[in-house]
Amino acid sequence: MTQPTLGDLFFGFMKVGCLAFGGAQAVARRVMVEERRWLSEQDYAELLALAHVLPGPNIGNFAVMFGRRVHGLPGALACVAGFFGLPLCMLIGLVWLYGQFGQLPQVNAAMHGVAAAAAGMVLGTALRMGTRLKPPPEAIVLALAVLVASVVLKLPLLLIVVVGAPLGIYAALRRARA
Repeated sequence: MTQPTLGDLFFGFMKVGCLAFGGAQAVARRVMVEERRWLSEQDYAELLALAHVLPGPNIGNFAVMFGRRVHGLPGALACVAGFFGLPLCMLIGLVWLYGQFGQLPQVNAAMHGVAAAAAGMVLGTALRMGTRLKPPPEAIVLALAVLVASVVLKLPLLLIVVVGAPLGIYAALRRARA
């Protein structure tokens, strides 16, 4: 793993923010793990999992935690500024354009296409991470239980986290002791 500078953090997270359409996890994983080799697949998955259980945007939480890990508060600020700065300016411009042209049928069709592509990116990232991490059987069972609880049973996210997180921690600690 390589140690990024503050500039590397800023521009790396700016790249993630500018290329992430419909979710930054797919791009963040490729940039952090494959291109820049700042994290291993396992470290990325663990940090992302922690980011998911905290309130706020997942990749924003990830940026703060990763930046702090490598350069303290200045690193966290560099990651957040890089991730949100230019994309926020782009978003403001796109919102203005959508306000001007959003009623056109072509714009509506384009929005549906972008949403479908984003869903495919998220699914592809999940499958790629799942095949490379080789999770233990109890993690697979817990993941499937969470999937059923959220998709089939439509249980509230807070309930799923309150029940699932302690079970996942217990399973990980038990495996570590064995």
